[in-house]
Amino acid sequence: MKAGLDGVVAAETVLSHSDPQASRLWIRGVPLETAAHDLGFEGLITLLWEGFAGEGLTRDRITAEFGAGRQQAFDRLGSWLPTTTGATPGEATRRCLAALPDDSTPAEIIGALSVGGPAIIRHQRGLPAVPPDPTLPTAADMLRMVSGTAAAPDLVHALDTYFVVAAENGLGPSTLTARVVASTGATLAAAVLAAYCAFEGPLHGGAPGPALTMVDQAQASDDVDAWLDRKLAAGERLAGFGNRAFPNGDPRATLLADAVRQLGGDNARLQFALAFERKALAALARQRPDKTLRPNLEIYAALLLEACGIPRDAFTPTFATTRAVGWLAHAMEQKATGRMLRPTSRYVGPALNT
Repeated sequence: MKAGLDGVVAAETVLSHSDPQASRLWIRGVPLETAAHDLGFEGLITLLWEGFAGEGLTRDRITAEFGAGRQQAFDRLGSWLPTTTGATPGEATRRCLAALPDDSTPAEIIGALSVGGPAIIRHQRGLPAVPPDPTLPTAADMLRMVSGTAAAPDLVHALDTYFVVAAENGLGPSTLTARVVASTGATLAAAVLAAYCAFEGPLHGGAPGPALTMVDQAQASDDVDAWLDRKLAAGERLAGFGNRAFPNGDPRATLLADAVRQLGGDNARLQFALAFERKALAALARQRPDKTLRPNLEIYAALLLEACGIPRDAFTPTFATTRAVGWLAHAMEQKATGRMLRPTSRYVGPALNT
């Protein structure tokens, strides 16, 4: 047995493949960089869900189904949103998912998350939820529902890029959870709720917030290089650097870095963060020359979401809106096998009495 189940094959899948050494990721045979540049979020979903949520899926069809799902989710806000006063966005999102009917379709589940996230943010601010525009793509409508006005095209493009690169990455803990729950015959709504609960941990989907906190601390220091050296010398890790799945560099981070740089311009915050990355890599080379640590998805995701006006405590629910696309794909694929996942354990307790 390997600690953390590293290298253990738990499922066969047609959905994605990664080459950790080459830092590459493919979605159903399509390179991730191609998907990000050419497909967009709704186009990516036609790849992931084809054959599982219908046949002959098109971007227009997915856009229309998601728009209808958002409208339905908005009509149901009154059943759960008023109960979230004083709750964290994570707790509120769990209530959003728990309120889904058992027969919810994949598009309705994504609709609940993409409406629920902005509604929770506005509820925290004492503002009414903004009705969705079902004609818009997901990223554009989510930003509109957060701020109440149409978002700038560069922000829409940045969020759409994030949604593409973060949607699917194999059997992470939350995705494995979705497959386990779906394998029992439970509903897709139940599988996504369970996956979200696994996702909230700070070692998984909860990581972007701590990465941004680290940038804050570095920016508040008098000397970033000295701050980095002290932190690393004390044995602390740099949030947002390193990834077990991609030891030589995270290909998703490269794509998000490009999106963040395009937003940079005269944004002093983003300019500092990009300079911080260079200093952090230099400090890692000085302090830990035996390790290869590169920026991962979380640090650029945090910077991008902050630039889009998403509050820090809502990063994980926003991340879940796109990762749920992957959870659903895996849950549907697992259901198609008709096999319940039932691993075994090795007993290491006290001697057995006879």
